[in-house]
Amino acid sequence: MIHALSIWLLAAGLFGAGVFNAISTPAIQGDFARWGYPRWWGILTGGLEIISAALIALPVSRIPGLVLGAVIIAAAVFTVLRHRDFSHLVPLGVFVVLMALAATSS
Repeated sequence: MIHALSIWLLAAGLFGAGVFNAISTPAIQGDFARWGYPRWWGILTGGLEIISAALIALPVSRIPGLVLGAVIIAAAVFTVLRHRDFSHLVPLGVFVVLMALAATSS
């Protein structure tokens, strides 16, 4: 039960984050610019998050999806720690917990 719930929450969360990053609102563009990334970085990140969500949702591709998601989240954690933008750590922590739950049960 927790395994299935963590997988679907993770897939939904990554999909939602991917859509927001791909849309690139001015606030999101401002975050990426402040962190030193190019303007198109949010679109790339969003696309990778959506791909990761789709891969996680399908049992046959769940492991590659979890690996891709882990790389994305690790890069995000590194970025916010490097720039001391700690307000972003709480949602990233939720992703880390969901990813750990999904991975340990796979």
